[in-house]
Amino acid sequence: MNASKRHSLDDLLAIMARLRDPQTGCPWDVQQDFATIAPYTIEEAYEVADAIDRKDWHDLRDELGDLLLQVVFHARMAQEQGLFDFADVAHAISDKMIRRHPHVFGDVSYDDLDAQMEAWEAIKAEERAAKGELHDDSALAGVSRGLPEWKRALKLQQRAAKVGFDWPDEQPVLDKLAEEIEEVRVEFVAGADKARLQDEIGDVAFVLVNLARHADVDFSQALRHANAKFERRFRSMEAVAREDGVPLAERDLEAQEALWQRVKAGESHA
Repeated sequence: MNASKRHSLDDLLAIMARLRDPQTGCPWDVQQDFATIAPYTIEEAYEVADAIDRKDWHDLRDELGDLLLQVVFHARMAQEQGLFDFADVAHAISDKMIRRHPHVFGDVSYDDLDAQMEAWEAIKAEERAAKGELHDDSALAGVSRGLPEWKRALKLQQRAAKVGFDWPDEQPVLDKLAEEIEEVRVEFVAGADKARLQDEIGDVAFVLVNLARHADVDFSQALRHANAKFERRFRSMEAVAREDGVPLAERDLEAQEALWQRVKAGESHA
């Protein structure tokens, strides 16, 4: 292919077909399947979110390309197995968007955003019924099990809130969080087995998602920011330790904590 040419989606499809060619393709690409590629697909979606968090629009372009490659990769493998191809993927999502937006592509109108969201859920329920899925009239019907667990927790809470099963404000959530943390502490003191601790820590995580929802904070974004803050401060600790002549790993925990507070204080005064 001409390196100076501005490539199109058709070029990307051709590139993937060549990479997957059993005789002349890339050995690594050829041996992949849906299961082995799925983790990369998830990772690339998070890379997109990270670029947006950092407002790095050049990187966002590249990360969106990496995510698109994942779609092309899965579609190519499906085509090889006679299941569907990329055109089928494009058709399916286009058809879905038209069907789920009758107020844009049809003559339906909604009074407000809440009415639109209720109609959206009703359309999704009709789609599930059309697929022959078992009837489920629960308010929690249709919450995907393929979501990251924090996201599924959020969806479950949002659905429950629609029928009134929700705390009125953040204070009861804060009280519940304190209660759940105390239960974890009690289990540690009692020498609880791993299963009990897992159950109690899961409760804490579920309530944390609920607290973020009441604060109108994106839980995933909040955690990404916390990760970035920890990484930034830890790397600064390492740098300062090297400059002082005593590597971080050679300091005891008390000295490391003092260095952490030094770095933290330096940030607050920056």
